[in-house]
Amino acid sequence: MLTELSLRDFAIVDHLELDLSGGMTAITGETGAGKSILLGALGLCLGERADAGSVRHGRERADLTARFDLGQLPAARAWLEARELPADDCLLRRVLTKSGRSKAWINGQPATIADLKALGERLIEIHSQHAHQALLREETHLRLLDDFAGQRQAVAALGDTFRRWQATRRRLKRLAEDGDELNARRQLLRYQVDELDQLALAEGELKALENEQEELAHAEERLRETQFAAECCDHDDGGAMTLLNQAISRLTALPGSDRGRLADCLGMLGEARIQVEEAARELNHLAGVTELDPERLAWVEERLSEVHRIARKHHVMPEELTTLHQRLQKSLEGLEGNDGDLETLAAEAESLRDSWKEQARTIGEARRQAAPRFAKAVQEQLTFLAMAKARFEVEIQERDTPAPEGLETVRLLISANPGQPTRPLSKVASGGELSRISLAIQVVAARHSTIPTLVFDEVDVGVSGATAEIVGQLLRRLGEQGQVLTVTHLPQVAAQAHQHLHIEKQAEKDTTLTRMALLDEAGRVSELARMLGGVNLSDRTLAHAREMLDASQHPHH
Repeated sequence: MLTELSLRDFAIVDHLELDLSGGMTAITGETGAGKSILLGALGLCLGERADAGSVRHGRERADLTARFDLGQLPAARAWLEARELPADDCLLRRVLTKSGRSKAWINGQPATIADLKALGERLIEIHSQHAHQALLREETHLRLLDDFAGQRQAVAALGDTFRRWQATRRRLKRLAEDGDELNARRQLLRYQVDELDQLALAEGELKALENEQEELAHAEERLRETQFAAECCDHDDGGAMTLLNQAISRLTALPGSDRGRLADCLGMLGEARIQVEEAARELNHLAGVTELDPERLAWVEERLSEVHRIARKHHVMPEELTTLHQRLQKSLEGLEGNDGDLETLAAEAESLRDSWKEQARTIGEARRQAAPRFAKAVQEQLTFLAMAKARFEVEIQERDTPAPEGLETVRLLISANPGQPTRPLSKVASGGELSRISLAIQVVAARHSTIPTLVFDEVDVGVSGATAEIVGQLLRRLGEQGQVLTVTHLPQVAAQAHQHLHIEKQAEKDTTLTRMALLDEAGRVSELARMLGGVNLSDRTLAHAREMLDASQHPHH
């Protein structure tokens, strides 16, 4: 139940705080006084679209809050608890800036506008003055019957199943249509992977082949040069060892005094002979281990040529071939699984279709069972609204194609005059009749709503006299079951309310402000008199207003 509504710097309201209670609350005021402002503020708290024009002129922002008692709103409590928000009561806040931006909070925690809207649908139900226009659309008829039958959640789940079914079918169709292209891609990948499998280039092999190729290609030259160098070091015909031996021998043969002066030189020559002898030994070893293998060289060069050929074919560097091989293998594995995906998707689509059919069948049975009860309930309200001779029917037809809402279409039919066949509501000529039919349907819908707070925005347009009094009685009875806020221009309706909220526009200096206040008994009499007789209130008009209020509040008095 809505318990508080607070507005600050909204439209032409500077500051307003309203405490609301259960029962029926009438909201009245002259045309243009600002009744729409009150409902507009409530709508914004419930997630409706905002614009910068909502901020009072000369102010930076508008601040709106609405508080709800959740005692009779288990769905709202569950929504809050699922998001780990306090669920003792519910405070919605919306702040609008003159730049057009807005922020929202739920119980003090930042929230999205979508969150406000989702929670708002669980807090309050609004019946607007344009509801009879919506009644001309058949999709509205289906929704009304589903609400009456208690199938709203089931239909929402059905729509979800339908959308998943259709999405799976589209994916399945795309996979099937892309089959040829996928097969061509798969064949190309298989060829490329097979080619790289045959090449079987190991990680690091390319570098090893290049090193081996260089080794084998220069083996003959290396053998020739090392042998020549070894002979230069140690050869009987003038090698370095022979010459060094001769030099040392001749110097050693000199007299002792000369040898003393040449001791350093003899030492160096001796060391040189050792170095040359060691070099000759190493050179002979290298020459001995150098192998000439032209067949191996030819194989290595052929393999390197194949590696470079395949690298050019794939437009990559030779060292990138192993990475390319892994990538192509992974792509091929992904495509090889598509046949399985196709089968899985086909099975999923079939399962979703069967699930949708079963859900739709159950909902269809509930609709057919509820249709005569819905028609009877509306018929009773039409009788109460002075249309006892009207005949109201609910027509259900099978759809040609599946739809998110199920297998049925629903049309509400009416015959306003005896002897005339029932026709769609859009064929009803009288605006007054359509208003009463609309009100009868909305009252039936409201009685089957799980939401105790109902707002009726001038739903009594087009009725008057005794019918207007009956409308008031209907709304009062709804209020006794919960909370009803009704905007009305009819004194007969306002007199039936448990509380009366008056809205008026006042000019102060250079600004215009809207004031709202709950009326006491004297205030209610004055307001009813204004609604009955205009600005100049006579004693007779006041007496009539007092009598109307007394009769409405104390029907057995």
